[in-house]
Amino acid sequence: MVEAIAFYVFGGLSVLTALLVIFQRDPVRSAIYLVACFIQVAALFVLLRSPFLAAVQVFVYVGAVVVLFLFVIMVLELKKERFSEYIHRGQRPWALFIIPALIGEVGYLAVKGKSKASLGPYSEEFLVKQGSTESLGKVLFTKYIFPFEVVSLLLLVALMGAIILTMKRGKE
Repeated sequence: MVEAIAFYVFGGLSVLTALLVIFQRDPVRSAIYLVACFIQVAALFVLLRSPFLAAVQVFVYVGAVVVLFLFVIMVLELKKERFSEYIHRGQRPWALFIIPALIGEVGYLAVKGKSKASLGPYSEEFLVKQGSTESLGKVLFTKYIFPFEVVSLLLLVALMGAIILTMKRGKE
């Protein structure tokens, strides 16, 4: 019961902070809300009995990605943007219809959904063992090695693009 309450609290806070990231006009404040969102997701990993993934979430995303975002924001000197500049007049009626429909659908599924999912044929010992660092490493570097390498190449290309953009800004 306590885990379910904690799940709903952390899940709701993560959705709230994610929305604040999207709708915040100041990019630095948006990055701070992103840190809060990542910490809530790490708390959800702890509730799922996966402390390694929670630590990776904090170290990699909060410690590295958000710092990189803040570095880019400071280097590029982004000005405050207005959200309304990116929404065209024809999109507003659709947005006013689709957003409440999606919120209503999520609410319906939350009310109708089961509060406790069954573990199926797996015991809790099996699930804890599968969530271990060793089993995660074995799966990541055997079965999922190709997607892992593709993501690393994408991050390398993004880093090179950020460096190129910064160098072009410095010449101007």
